[in-house]
Amino acid sequence: MAAIIPASGGGGARFRRRRYAPIADINVTPMVDVMLVLLVIFMITAPLLQVGVPVDLPKTSAQQVGGKDEPLIVSVNSKDEVFLGETKYELPDLATKLKAVYGEKPDQRVFIRGDKAINYGRMMEVMGVVIDSGFRQLGLLGEQAEGGSAAPAGGGKPATPAHTPKR
Repeated sequence: MAAIIPASGGGGARFRRRRYAPIADINVTPMVDVMLVLLVIFMITAPLLQVGVPVDLPKTSAQQVGGKDEPLIVSVNSKDEVFLGETKYELPDLATKLKAVYGEKPDQRVFIRGDKAINYGRMMEVMGVVIDSGFRQLGLLGEQAEGGSAAPAGGGKPATPAHTPKR
């Protein structure tokens, strides 16, 4: 009886044919973890970055007015300084800037935030500049009163429009 014996030794030829191939799959689990952490960070910090001018808003029990686009926010702080967003303007310069914005977006909403310590006449002066610039969707912002009868519509956001006259 004859038998063929492989030259390399006992059953090694069988295993030599199958080499270990590298795994070509991408492990996305670490990337997903990083993206979820970034998402949480941005969800927490985004509401804090909306308006940076410190204004002590008066309390109101009016419900929040919703809207589709981001409004312009004009702020008057306790030192009677006027801001558009976070940029400080004098009233004539504010009128020029608002007219330029009105030329681009005539249906833009404008909210006015005024510190409760400022003069009522100063608020009327700022409102006059905004209206003279052409804007007709104008609102006043205030904080939701503690224990007020109206629940905030937007989940208790810090600034709620109290009134939006339409002309």
